[in-house]
Amino acid sequence: MRTLIAIAALGAATGSPALAAPAPAAEAVVVAFHSALAKGDTKAAAALLADDALIFEEGGVERSKAEYASSHLAADAEFSRAVKSTVTRRVGLADGAFAWVATEGRTSGRFKGRAVDRMTTETMVLRRAGRAWRIVHIHWSSGAPQ
Repeated sequence: MRTLIAIAALGAATGSPALAAPAPAAEAVVVAFHSALAKGDTKAAAALLADDALIFEEGGVERSKAEYASSHLAADAEFSRAVKSTVTRRVGLADGAFAWVATEGRTSGRFKGRAVDRMTTETMVLRRAGRAWRIVHIHWSSGAPQ
């Protein structure tokens, strides 16, 4: 874990706008996860999560894929289908069996009759399992545009 923290600190310090190789393979999993949510395909989204995934969102926490799938995965998919999310910046780094992908963006539209306009940040940590990357941690946060 210390290696992963050091990798994250190094990537944050460089401020590189591009994903370092082989981070694009991990980024593809992040993109696929969001694509599945936007299509309402909760099964496909859940398949990209490790069983021991830890999800932080707006102060809440789910401590496994099963807990997330049974609590608010469906609501996240419903929200993702209703609004438009735009990525404004994405950085990441992979080293060995771990990778991280940090995304900044904006989400806007209408959800359940209410206007949505949020600046968003997301950090995903992925672990390689054989040839596949799986998401082991998600941290989502958002705020009103300034």
